[in-house]
Amino acid sequence: MTLQKIRKFASEHGIYGSKLDKITLVRAIQREEGNFDCFASAYDGHCDQNGCLWREDCLASSQKTAS
Repeated sequence: MTLQKIRKFASEHGIYGSKLDKITLVRAIQREEGNFDCFASAYDGHCDQNGCLWREDCLASSQKTAS
């Protein structure tokens, strides 16, 4: 999901963070939804949250931050 789409999604949840990076913004959304704020933290490539909206981006971002 693009950062622009994430910002729109965040604003729909009452989160305004035009200067926040993708990881921080998604984690804020996760907390607002009552979920674990674990975006981009699956450094070993394993995540048991199969139904997560952010899963695909999360795993890709985790690999980038682990490098």
